[in-house]
Amino acid sequence: MGRRMKFEEELIIVFVVLMNLMIGAANGLITVESSPKLLNRSGDNVTLTLTWTANSSASSSDMDWLGIYNPPDSADEHFIGYILLSSFCPNWMKEEGSCYLDLPLINLRRPYEFRVFRWDKSEISNRTPVDEDQNPLPSTRHLLAKSETVSFRNLNDPAQLHLAFTSNQDEMRAMFLTKDAIKSYVRYGLDEKELDSVAEARSVTYTRSEMCDAPANTSLGWRDPGYIHAAVMRGLEQGKRYFYQVGSDEGGWSSIQSFVSSDKDSDETVAFLFGDMGVSVPYRTFLWTQEESKLTVKWLKRDLEELGDKATFISHIGDISYARGYAWLWDAFFTQIEPLASKVPYHVCIGNHEYDWPLQPWKPEWAAKVYGTDGGGECGVPYSLKFQMPGNSSFPTGNAAPSTKNLYYSFDLGVVHFLYMSTETNFLEGSDQYAFIEQDLKKVDRNKTPFVVFQGHRPMYTTNYELKDAPIREKMMEHLEPLLVKYGVNVVLWGHVHKYERFCPLKNLSCGSMDSEADLPVHVVIGMAGQDWQPKWEPRPDHLTDPIFPQPVQSLYRSSEFGYTRLHATREALTLSYVGNHDGQVHDVLEIRLKGVKKAFSSAIWFLKAGSLFLVGILFGFIGGHQFYSKRERAQWVGLKSVDY
Repeated sequence: MGRRMKFEEELIIVFVVLMNLMIGAANGLITVESSPKLLNRSGDNVTLTLTWTANSSASSSDMDWLGIYNPPDSADEHFIGYILLSSFCPNWMKEEGSCYLDLPLINLRRPYEFRVFRWDKSEISNRTPVDEDQNPLPSTRHLLAKSETVSFRNLNDPAQLHLAFTSNQDEMRAMFLTKDAIKSYVRYGLDEKELDSVAEARSVTYTRSEMCDAPANTSLGWRDPGYIHAAVMRGLEQGKRYFYQVGSDEGGWSSIQSFVSSDKDSDETVAFLFGDMGVSVPYRTFLWTQEESKLTVKWLKRDLEELGDKATFISHIGDISYARGYAWLWDAFFTQIEPLASKVPYHVCIGNHEYDWPLQPWKPEWAAKVYGTDGGGECGVPYSLKFQMPGNSSFPTGNAAPSTKNLYYSFDLGVVHFLYMSTETNFLEGSDQYAFIEQDLKKVDRNKTPFVVFQGHRPMYTTNYELKDAPIREKMMEHLEPLLVKYGVNVVLWGHVHKYERFCPLKNLSCGSMDSEADLPVHVVIGMAGQDWQPKWEPRPDHLTDPIFPQPVQSLYRSSEFGYTRLHATREALTLSYVGNHDGQVHDVLEIRLKGVKKAFSSAIWFLKAGSLFLVGILFGFIGGHQFYSKRERAQWVGLKSVDY
């Protein structure tokens, strides 16, 4: 009996070998070589060399593809991304040849593997799975080749470093990631060669069971997040450049970075603000990713370099990574922003794509169609743990997931008081958030911070994206606008709509009178940092087939061009400039002066030099001495794809 079983096993082995030889004869010999096998740092390139012989043009297809897998034991359909071979192998349809691809890899704390598949249009049917844009996802039926694994020399290498203010102005928080729960630290000092001060980091992680819905809690979307470390540097001198390094002797140390500490007595404030940026990845995946975000990061890097030794920060008001349940996109996002966020604090507020899921605990009847499934089942967990903002705001998820954090908070920087809200959790009168906003605005010392900037994700005012969010805008006008007006908030910034739009000073849909002494808030939508998956406009009930023309009187300037805003304030004036990504120049400027003197102009050019902001060029649409709303700019929408970048 034993000999018979052994003989049958040998026959099976022979059969498998013969089948592989037959497949090789049909498809030719295809190999995928990778070099190097070990990478040093997250973001380093691996070179993939694809070689094939006896590969007839009849059997090859322009839809054949390379799959990227992490971890390497992932099921064939659980790739993190794919690249069509024809996109980097111009000779793929020939019988034999070779080509190569340089591919940057992010340290996902596990090795990578690469697989080649054959895919033909004849395999596409109505039952073929599709991506977010309804494009068919590639078939994994015909595996042609696998690579050896590619990994990093140190999977615990401290990565995804980012800074944030705390509630104390003499502190700075540093956050980073490692694979394992290694006791980690930040060491820092005023001299790059003498990092004598040390702070121990607190560590946290989260599990697949704490995700609330698909795809975040499925084997397709889930990837182990590693351990998130947060350490606070304390006792910082004001307005000084500090050098710091994170990690440990056991797991390794990051390269030395630096930042400029906050100066509470400064008479100047500089900040960079935007929403809805997302991330760009060098492959296709299950979701639409944000190619334009790379240009936003590029111009922000320029501005930070030119700023010099001035304290500043970045404000990203919701829809952060657009991971939406596909965990590796969070890793890609933090890797993309690390050149910025390791040098200046990176502050956020929550958006629908970080949070919304079917069973979220606050969903009043009027919001049934407002809050949906936009968070991809993450229910705010990665957002709450990967960031740590000032204050201690939180809201229970109502299930096994930890409470959602980083909802509403405030801080001062120079002459500006910045206040953040959550549009995804209860903000109505009587809620904890409403009470916080009211008390915070009451306590602002306008002698210390003469300007107040309020920020949230979904806009109270917009001339785009009218229908779905109408109920929440009505509630915001009813409950929040009276507070903004009563306490003299100067500027209100929103994301969510992927456009730039500046309004006149507003109260209850009406522009303030030119002769009025009252200071009304100026609302500006700044959700144009990267995401473009949104129509330029939506039909209205009163003209279903027409675009939004003429431009409403409340809207002074609007554009679909990607970009960001930068804020510069002194004790005399606050200036908000809209920088366009296609040229890195300023295309609209809002200036608010104290004592009710307000101005605005567009098509100006602003730049940073030696740490100061200067205005050059011609200023259009501005007549000296007039108030902000004395002239309405009738600029038209700029097409999303009208410029080749």
